[in-house]
Amino acid sequence: MHNFGIRIEVLNRFRTEKETNDILKRLQEGKIDVLIGTHKILNEKIKFKDLGLLVLDEEQRFGVKDKEKIKKIKTDIDVLTLSATPIPRTLHMSLSGIRDISVIATPPRDRLPIQTYVSTYSDELLQDVVSRELSRNGKALILFNKVSQIYDFASHVKELIPQAKVGVAHGQMMERELSKVINDLYDDKFNLFISTTLIENGIDLPTLNTLFVVDCDMLGLSQLYQIRGRIGRADKLAYAYLTYNGGKILTEEAYKRLDAIKEFRELGSGFKIAIRDLEIRGAGNILGKEQHGHMQKVGYDMYVKLLEEVTKEVNGQKTTSEKEIKMELVLDAYISEDYIPVQDERIVFYDKISKISNENEYNSVLQELNQSNGEVPVSVKNLCKIAYLKNLAKDFNVKKIKINDIDCELHFYKSEEIIDKRLSNIGKFYDTRLKFEDTPILKVNIKGKVIEKVDVLIEMLAKAQKV
Repeated sequence: MHNFGIRIEVLNRFRTEKETNDILKRLQEGKIDVLIGTHKILNEKIKFKDLGLLVLDEEQRFGVKDKEKIKKIKTDIDVLTLSATPIPRTLHMSLSGIRDISVIATPPRDRLPIQTYVSTYSDELLQDVVSRELSRNGKALILFNKVSQIYDFASHVKELIPQAKVGVAHGQMMERELSKVINDLYDDKFNLFISTTLIENGIDLPTLNTLFVVDCDMLGLSQLYQIRGRIGRADKLAYAYLTYNGGKILTEEAYKRLDAIKEFRELGSGFKIAIRDLEIRGAGNILGKEQHGHMQKVGYDMYVKLLEEVTKEVNGQKTTSEKEIKMELVLDAYISEDYIPVQDERIVFYDKISKISNENEYNSVLQELNQSNGEVPVSVKNLCKIAYLKNLAKDFNVKKIKINDIDCELHFYKSEEIIDKRLSNIGKFYDTRLKFEDTPILKVNIKGKVIEKVDVLIEMLAKAQKV
């Protein structure tokens, strides 16, 4: 950018104290236009003369304390946060409207999906995988995340693969030593690189096309995705082998993580990985220090609803608190295991059915059920109609819906208006009468089965909505 008169500086641990002090002085005087740096930028000693834009790359690498420091920096300035795999809390804040979100799903040109395999560890597999990569003049990366044992492991690998030129890197190395090792990797002095998760970001080598991870069950989902992203950065087919100790029983979370990383192997799947991470680990606490975790006091759905209400209030939008509607009717209404055997899929459809509030949504859900699982059973159709009726009734201050072989009644919450004027107007076209007990009750005289009465009430409330 020097041809445009833009002055750029870099601040990281490889800078000497003298260089750092000079940069800080010029930054405070306004003689630096762009400062690129690591966490070192968050130091309280750093003073910006006129900061206008903060770009936060690899957001998932910043902890709570770092983000508190960032909040102090970013008052009244524009902030752009970048991440292939945002942490659950950040992603949830974006999905719930607190932060804006934009997704780039288009991969770089000529990039190929990385072939991903999950397996138990063996020396034979390691030897075969690395030797195959070296035979096509490529480089291989082994991720071994135990600093205390990394040099012993490197010696063992040299014995297994004598033709390999091995380099080792970890976060406890001195700055000069680490810098030299990374530069040697770029200068082709190594064709096999053994590293800790230090390698998670920043390495961009077109010849690095095989990854072998030891003890992959000890790594997080976003970590695994980021590490896998170190390979396959050219037009060659890349291979990732995620291995774990065969004598070890995986935890449920570890199994879900490995299943997810194996499932989402297509290009640009970072957002899907982050969504799955959110499902596995929970959304955390927006006002507290937890960046992930499940809600303990209230369920996740309730938490999201409460959050949505507060967000609307902050943005100056009107909010109405939903009142519970009690349903009293004898009707088979459920999704059987015979119809949808997988529990997670049943839960997804229960959620979709619970949100049906108009005829288009009702037809859409039935069509989706029919396409994915075959002819829709009566019990599922009944469930859809009940959900539709309940959501229609929310608009009319209804407290209870009672339907049986004899009665068809709408019980209302007490209010200044006895019942909604729209219902009064539409009631003329139906055989209705108003009576009073503890609450106002609109009795609709309908003969027929319970489901037929449900249909009439849906028709009546839908028409009333349009009045």
